[in-house]
Amino acid sequence: MAEPPLPITELPRLADEADIAALAAVHLDAIASGASVSFMADTPPGEVLAFWREAAGSRRQATILVARDAAGRIVGTVQLQPAWAPNQPHRAEVAKLLVDCQARRRGLGEALMLAIEERALAMGFTLLTLDTASGDADRLYRRLGWAEVGRIPGYALNPDGSPCDTMIFYRLLA
Repeated sequence: MAEPPLPITELPRLADEADIAALAAVHLDAIASGASVSFMADTPPGEVLAFWREAAGSRRQATILVARDAAGRIVGTVQLQPAWAPNQPHRAEVAKLLVDCQARRRGLGEALMLAIEERALAMGFTLLTLDTASGDADRLYRRLGWAEVGRIPGYALNPDGSPCDTMIFYRLLA
């Protein structure tokens, strides 16, 4: 892939309130577009904001990458969450790949995934896993070389309350 469509950087450990609010806005945008990303359509925005305050807090274990537009506004994000178990120091989970609706179809999801894989390898991780609602980003993951492990029917709910299947993927790095 050529240069990423927008600069991708790591969110500082002490994320400021403006960045936390921007992450929540991207997340709310994904929910409004029908993506099954942890919250329901009627979730109060304050709950999503609280999620990001915790996720982006200084004690976090996750690495959070963000993509910013020309004005510096966050329009995409992805997380790398190291496995907690002592016998899995080589493994991490990729989570919350989110791209604002207005920034989609420009290669930003792919750029974020490639950047998180590169960051994971630099951190010493050699096995990545992720789960996604069927029909969300599964085509992207396959195109990038991720292997599907399987599908769990009715694993989560879409924002409108209808059940959705979840697909599990993994990728070996190095």
